[in-house]
Amino acid sequence: MKEKLYTIPVNDAFNEDCECPVCFMRRSLETGAVDFTMGPSYMEDDIREATSRLGFCEKHLQQLYEHQNRLGLALILKTHMDKIIKDTEKLSEKKVSAPSFLKKKSEKAGMVTYLDELEASCFICDKIEGTFERYIATIFYLYSHEESFRAKFNASKGFCAQHYKILYAESAKYLNGEEADRFLKELNKLFLDNMKRVRDDLSWFIDKFDYRYANEPWKNAKDALPRSMEKTNGISLS
Repeated sequence: MKEKLYTIPVNDAFNEDCECPVCFMRRSLETGAVDFTMGPSYMEDDIREATSRLGFCEKHLQQLYEHQNRLGLALILKTHMDKIIKDTEKLSEKKVSAPSFLKKKSEKAGMVTYLDELEASCFICDKIEGTFERYIATIFYLYSHEESFRAKFNASKGFCAQHYKILYAESAKYLNGEEADRFLKELNKLFLDNMKRVRDDLSWFIDKFDYRYANEPWKNAKDALPRSMEKTNGISLS
């Protein structure tokens, strides 16, 4: 089945000792997409056309900058800026023969629509989204077909809030009946148990700033803050 093409990266993610294996999968896709974008491909006409047209979201532009290929990023952004200038000049050059509230409103709406679409587009997001959707589908395929994966799923450290929501919402598309009920029950337990675990670690992290606990052991609290950031917002500082 087609899902089997994606079982290796999904299994690898659930083998990781991390707070959210779905975050791990997405970060792996993002790393690959950033490496691709900043590699020799940025000189190819079709890639340059796409990056010029779509641009990048704030998160992925920061990742491209951190890649250290400053010349490559400069060339990509230069052609992207050329495209923005050309498009905005074209949208703003229409002349109005007489004052007209409706015409001005229409022209303003056209410019705002263009800028809204530009703000919402990202070459990296577009590149990884299809594969990420297949990864999500593969989680359900493996859960439904492989007992060993179900055990691995239940042995994980749960998920961040965003990916918990995705798995919860998508379960109705891939599972039904008793299997769907079992999945949601296990998913909810994983999410809550591990959210509480990290919350408790964070509470102890806070307590350690109280002089009364200064000589107490840190337990599992030293990295509680970054792990809490991943649980709540999917942010990884590693």
